[in-house]
Amino acid sequence: MVSRKNDRDFEADVYRNPSVCSPFVVRRNLPVELVAAYSLFIGIASIVLAIVGFGKVAKSVPKPVRTGFKWGCALGVLVSALPNGLFENGQVLKKLVADSVWFDLVAPYKTMLPGAINVTGFIYALLHPMEWALEPTILFATGTLFIMEGKQYLPKFLPPGTEVIIVTLVATLYSMHCDYPGAVVGEIPSIDPDAGISLFGGRLYLPVEFLDVKKLVNEVPLLDCFGGSWAMLALSATIFAGVNFLSIMGIASGFESEDGIPWSAERELIAQGVSCGVAAAVGSAPVSGSLSRSLVSRMTGTTSQLACLVTALCWIYLQPYMSIMTPTPKAALSAVIVSAVLKGVAVPKDLISLRGLDFVIGWGTGIITATTSPTQGFGAGLILFAALSVFRSTPKQKVE
Repeated sequence: MVSRKNDRDFEADVYRNPSVCSPFVVRRNLPVELVAAYSLFIGIASIVLAIVGFGKVAKSVPKPVRTGFKWGCALGVLVSALPNGLFENGQVLKKLVADSVWFDLVAPYKTMLPGAINVTGFIYALLHPMEWALEPTILFATGTLFIMEGKQYLPKFLPPGTEVIIVTLVATLYSMHCDYPGAVVGEIPSIDPDAGISLFGGRLYLPVEFLDVKKLVNEVPLLDCFGGSWAMLALSATIFAGVNFLSIMGIASGFESEDGIPWSAERELIAQGVSCGVAAAVGSAPVSGSLSRSLVSRMTGTTSQLACLVTALCWIYLQPYMSIMTPTPKAALSAVIVSAVLKGVAVPKDLISLRGLDFVIGWGTGIITATTSPTQGFGAGLILFAALSVFRSTPKQKVE
């Protein structure tokens, strides 16, 4: 629900500068308790927004704005995944762009258009194939092709998503035994498999430890990050919760129109609030939606509520064993992400089908979202819709 900011997830919108706190931003490298406390307030704000009817207002966003917003986010996912797929690591592409005239064209606007740097890197990479790294490119290209087309060649009895597992497994084995030069997942902090919550008489342990929620509210100095103002803290948490919900809304509405999966704005807002509350209790950053993860889930057939629960429990229980992914090439993970979004970005049927002013609004929203941020893109889309609405012709009344 992801770049300008890695996976393009909305939580990245509030982690821009690692140095100081501001009234609207919680920074990286802060104590776990501080981030957890902010998650708690975002959870409360989400539930309040659900109660006051924000979900209904958000769901009434004009179709061209929603369509462009979704495409812009998907493009952001694509341009974020590409560097690790075609180069040894993302820093290589950044250096190449920084040393080129391309950077000079966008550098003056990088503050106003933070996403333009990534889009520029994407265009630069496509126009300079001679600078691609051989092994990562082969892994990335073959992995993407196999995930997108391989299911028709696999035995029918295999479940959806088998092609993803095969690509990841083969790439990991190759990295382990062939001195792979590209970027890999890297060392994952180890967790004691016997620590945490004991279930079923000790037969199952979930490596999760709960924080003292009262301490988060009463002792953590979160208020100092907002100048001691409860109003500024409430405003920041509400803005975060609202923007957070936009990612979920874009994902859910897209699934509804494309796959017939119904959704409820109020339910999703409350679920977001509860999830952020639980995140606070276990010391996590705020929970949000991710377009890339959702598209991968749809690609593998895991779209039901039960599938979500099973996936979540597997993630929790398998944490102590995730070091198995340490040698996994990032090129293979990029292949999984790109295969999920490529068709939607290259052939955006919903955007193409728009006509007249809706066409301008949709593409304008998408381009602004891709070159700035999801928050700015969504706001710009609404402003564009309002500004162009005055040019809409009203049907003449029939004179009897």
